Amino acid sequence: MIIPKIKYCQSKKCRIIMLAFLLWGISFWFSLPSELFQDPTSTILFSREGKLLGARIATDGQWRFPESELVPEKFEKSLLAFEDQYFYYHPGVNPVSLGRAFLLNIKAGHVVSGGSTLSMQLIRISRKGKSRNYYQKLIELIKSIRLELGYSKKEILALYASHAPFGGNVVGLEAASWRFFGRNAGDLSWAEAATLAVLPNAPALIYPGRNSKKLRDKRNRLLDRLVEREIIDSTTCELAKLEVLPSKIHALPMLAPHLLDQANIEFTGERITSSLNDRLQLQVNGLVRKYQRNFEANEIHNMAVLVLDVETGQSLAYVGNTAKFDEENNGNQVDVIRAARSTGSVLKPFLFASMLKSGEILPNTLVPDIPTQIAGYSPKNFNLRYDGAVPAHKALSRSLNVPAVRMLRDYGVEPFHHMLKKLGLTTLNRPSGHYGLSLILGGAEGTLWDLCGMYSGLARTLKHYNQYNKTYFPNDIREPAYRLQDSVEKGKAESQSRLSAASIYQTFEALLEVNRPNGESGWKSFSSSRKVAWKTGTSFGFRDAWAIGTTPKYVVGVWVGNADGVGRPGLTGVSAAAPVMFDVFNLLPSGSWFDIPFEEMEEIPVCRQSGYRAGRWCEIVDTMLVCKTGLATKSCPYHRLVHLDASKRYQVNSECEKVSNMQHVNWFVLPPAMEWYYKKRNALYRPLPPFRDDCSGVQNHKVMELIYPKGNDQIFVPVDLDGIRGKVVFEMAHHDPEAEVFWHLDGDFIGTTVLLHQKELSPDEGEHLLSLVDNHGNTLYKKFTIVGKKENEIDYY
Repeated sequence: MIIPKIKYCQSKKCRIIMLAFLLWGISFWFSLPSELFQDPTSTILFSREGKLLGARIATDGQWRFPESELVPEKFEKSLLAFEDQYFYYHPGVNPVSLGRAFLLNIKAGHVVSGGSTLSMQLIRISRKGKSRNYYQKLIELIKSIRLELGYSKKEILALYASHAPFGGNVVGLEAASWRFFGRNAGDLSWAEAATLAVLPNAPALIYPGRNSKKLRDKRNRLLDRLVEREIIDSTTCELAKLEVLPSKIHALPMLAPHLLDQANIEFTGERITSSLNDRLQLQVNGLVRKYQRNFEANEIHNMAVLVLDVETGQSLAYVGNTAKFDEENNGNQVDVIRAARSTGSVLKPFLFASMLKSGEILPNTLVPDIPTQIAGYSPKNFNLRYDGAVPAHKALSRSLNVPAVRMLRDYGVEPFHHMLKKLGLTTLNRPSGHYGLSLILGGAEGTLWDLCGMYSGLARTLKHYNQYNKTYFPNDIREPAYRLQDSVEKGKAESQSRLSAASIYQTFEALLEVNRPNGESGWKSFSSSRKVAWKTGTSFGFRDAWAIGTTPKYVVGVWVGNADGVGRPGLTGVSAAAPVMFDVFNLLPSGSWFDIPFEEMEEIPVCRQSGYRAGRWCEIVDTMLVCKTGLATKSCPYHRLVHLDASKRYQVNSECEKVSNMQHVNWFVLPPAMEWYYKKRNALYRPLPPFRDDCSGVQNHKVMELIYPKGNDQIFVPVDLDGIRGKVVFEMAHHDPEAEVFWHLDGDFIGTTVLLHQKELSPDEGEHLLSLVDNHGNTLYKKFTIVGKKENEIDYY
């Protein structure tokens, strides 16, 4: 280093002194580390209102909250009155206090007073238990001066309050306030603030619950000192002295323990202001406890509830699981909101919306609801019944499985799999072929976190489309958040979205019609009742019960079941999860419904009976608002013009009746299999009249249809214990309810059926031909193969 020559410092000795002084100055400036404290801190979770929801102890076993920049006024005044009344006036060292302490110690022959300022005490705390002697005191003195040069008085005071020891494993004012008094430091009384102000002076000796007289005397002397300095009046002082001292350690709040666990993983040792509403969190916790007592009677131990704000996507209530009862652990520690579970039927609305957007269906389009087998997969409706044909929106609101599977087959598993991932289902970690058509019925897993985020994304997309000049924002589809600061900008507007506003609106309209649970069935009768688009789901084996509801403001998701996957009879989305969901909605403010996105919709003529675009032969045509993409759907395939005789009892053609005598009638005709079940549910359905006996010619419609088996099927018929092969039931449908059908297997006549066309057969292994002939000469052929069980083959149930 080159030392500049100074006029009055020419000698070598002078320059050495100056160099030494410079080195000392550098050493003095860097005598403090960049951070005084690097101790691990507790993870603490607050509500959006600033209420403590929970905390996790620091990794070193100390209750040490993250540093706070604010010190409550009562504690500050009490602390300065007790420890350092000239704190705001000295440069880190108080010569008067040091001198007085020195004289007192000389006179007593041992240390009776330290004379340390708060700055010096903060340095001592940061140096972790250095021995207390005059040499260490000198170091503290030097470092405290350096501290004052680099920190403001408020910062020093805040650091002291955050790191002062309060006895046991309690460090810092905030932790002490909660552990000793069960409240925020800002809510302390004068007596409580004075108690905490004297504790760091001798935390090992004076500790709540022990040495109460010494602690009370110190507190009361401090209160008297506050009166002398006119900080409080005498009445306040006397009342404060009457307050009892803390006698036990308080448990910290545990209002959202599972969210705290998640926050502790992501933001260990940080102060997290969550988006939770503390009042709503308390109310939802109470609801969960109430329902838990009822569910326990059926050995159902776990439940989760998530409430999201649609506009922000932030969590307002987060109950990851039920609390422990009688200290039993039934998987209560599992955060079910983040756990992957079988989705049941809660993905059906996304398929409905996707098909509306792609122009493959209209809301009322009839979808087949008949026994179905696709590549060995045979879905069943929950009630094990079939409607033959059902409007698509009714299939959704009634959560029918067979129509959903057939719709997914038409839409495509791969496109739907891709759509779900784009909408936020993060648990789809396998190719679409792995899930197949079971994807729509719970063949994939999802989390309540993802699913509620997906529903809120739809609501936000529709809401913003109507609010912001008929545009879309890519960030409307996003993961939920639980931190208050995690607000997301809408982003740059775009002209298209993953799902259109019109398709979302019509999906929510369909979900309004879901039958509500007991106690909610008459909701439409009350003008004040809120509209909720909601969907339930029940997984195979009654293992998972779901209910997710959506309004323009909120999404409420509920899961009920057992965390270990054990199913229970009667555990369904409607009976278990839905009542909880509606009770949660009753805690939330109501509001208006979504506006109709007219710009994306168009009025078109729709066939009332089939729900398709009105065709040439439709009898009753309604005008209906549909997605503009619905213009691409095909016209009604089920209405046709039929020619009847004068009695209108028989069909005729030009071979048996003059054209001038024919009655030309528009007729609603379903395919035989659909008709077979549809007419049982719809008394007004008119089967197509048969042809008159004297008529001949080719009929241009199918009169017979096999219900089982379908396609070129391979059928496995198990062998019973007695070695005899079991039987399989073949079933067909016929347009004519009075038709007689003759059954043949491999050319051999095997029987006749009327009305109910079913036959029990037990064919041998190999290929077979089934021939069906009705009394009008119509013939239907079916090839099928009976296969035996292969070696090492596994049965899946």
